[in-house]
Amino acid sequence: MGKKMHPGSGAVIGAQLVILLILTASLCVQSRKAAAENTYAIMEESGGEKKDYIHWVEFTVPAEVMQKAFRLDMGSIQEDVHLNWVELLAYLGAKYGGDFERFRQADLDAVTEKLKSGMTMEELTKDMKYYAYYREAYGAVLDGMVGYFEQETEVPEDLTQSGTGENGNAKTVWLRKYGLKAFSPIAKNFPYSDFDDFGASRSYGFKRKHLGHDMMGQVGTPVIAVESGYVEALGWNQYGGWRIGIRSFDKKRYYYYAHLRQNYPYQSNLKEGSIVTAGDVIGYLGRTGYSTTENTNNITTPHLHFGIQLIFDESQKEGNNEIWIDCYEIVKFLRLNQSETVKVEGTKEWTRVYGMKDPDVPGEEENSERGHG
Repeated sequence: MGKKMHPGSGAVIGAQLVILLILTASLCVQSRKAAAENTYAIMEESGGEKKDYIHWVEFTVPAEVMQKAFRLDMGSIQEDVHLNWVELLAYLGAKYGGDFERFRQADLDAVTEKLKSGMTMEELTKDMKYYAYYREAYGAVLDGMVGYFEQETEVPEDLTQSGTGENGNAKTVWLRKYGLKAFSPIAKNFPYSDFDDFGASRSYGFKRKHLGHDMMGQVGTPVIAVESGYVEALGWNQYGGWRIGIRSFDKKRYYYYAHLRQNYPYQSNLKEGSIVTAGDVIGYLGRTGYSTTENTNNITTPHLHFGIQLIFDESQKEGNNEIWIDCYEIVKFLRLNQSETVKVEGTKEWTRVYGMKDPDVPGEEENSERGHG
């Protein structure tokens, strides 16, 4: 015979489980806060001075929350109080200890109303111990994505004026805009599938974690520059195959695009040091890699490996101090802005349809012809 349970013992066990879950959640929040406290490392420079910089970032902001903050930023650009989307997200990050499973629309509404009423973010966060960390960390991820730019826009021919360009048979004008100036890594109208695979195990070469985001698609799909920057790396890597590394102009972000197409991985005009504008075609999806022999297709499923590395100090660029973040939610968010492309007749290349002039690009304001690379 089994042991008979005392009446009411089920309720006691249930209560114990609830207490255990509460304690577990509390420990998770405490561990996030402890991690935030330890995000600044002290480095000795050659001159003997010491400086602090962030050495750990966990970016877990859902695409839906990024979109909400972005819409508030966009919608208030011409109002007396311009709401900065990164500041809003940093406020929420500090409030939740980085755990956005705790997100409530009421919290975003409340901080928005306080800012609109005249309070400053400095006043709102004066007692938030970790706000400065989240502002710097989230800013390193997002600050280059939203701002002013000029966009080539198709208009009816009877509305064109002097200074317009031609895009095929269509007339275009350049319009100054404010908004999302970063792009999805995959060109518009090209299908792909993905899931959150950050941190999954990898075994080629040695046991390691997957520090990027895989986007499965068709070989030859145009790969797009997410942000304007310069080509810092281009060539073969035994893990990533043909790959491109693009550094943002503020040097805080390194975008890594890997497993590019065999035989024709990049745009022909690219080399190390080349400047690219957000939305440019930079290469083509493939399945190269996992080999010390160049131009080898050892990847089973064609896909783009897309990664974002954050760099707060140059010592973090390569080695044990690298900071790679989960890109899954960022890629979902960037679907709001996909670069439309067209095949260049007689070549293996595609090019963007509509140009963009990004003021972050050196000399862009003097060069009205950029944007078709």
